[in-house]
Amino acid sequence: MLGKLKQYLGNSSGWISILAPINGELIPITEVSDPTFSEEMLGKGVAIRPLNGRVVSPISGTVTQLFDTYHAVSLTSDDGVEVLIHVGMDTLRLKGAHYTPHIKDGDSVKPGDLLLEFDIKAITDAGFDIVTPVVICNSDEYTQFEAQSSKIVVEGDEIIRLKK
Repeated sequence: MLGKLKQYLGNSSGWISILAPINGELIPITEVSDPTFSEEMLGKGVAIRPLNGRVVSPISGTVTQLFDTYHAVSLTSDDGVEVLIHVGMDTLRLKGAHYTPHIKDGDSVKPGDLLLEFDIKAITDAGFDIVTPVVICNSDEYTQFEAQSSKIVVEGDEIIRLKK
């Protein structure tokens, strides 16, 4: 992770890196069942099928909004990238059950800081898809957007690169 963090912090090529906030299978956002994500209504991104119940910060920046139901968090990076991490599909209906936040609005975060924990088994047993979109809400502000293709990722792997 330290090497990845140095790579993230030492980027002088103009590219901005978004790191994996979850261990899991990276899939194209177009494969997500919810059209809000798959049709990129909120912005471009990727999705991850989690292998564990942790979400860490993919950027250095600020917690813009922790949703009241803890199923999603918005962050703004120090260089202006707006990142939404949405754990599960339609999980708003769980009203916070099975989620434990470790941050609050306004907190400063760096890559790898623990944001949320969630109980995959309880959420899936309740009938919800746990796929987790990672969306760049202001992706239209970037001239170049590169998303990694399908593969297994671990926290801290680069999953998205952006350039103004």
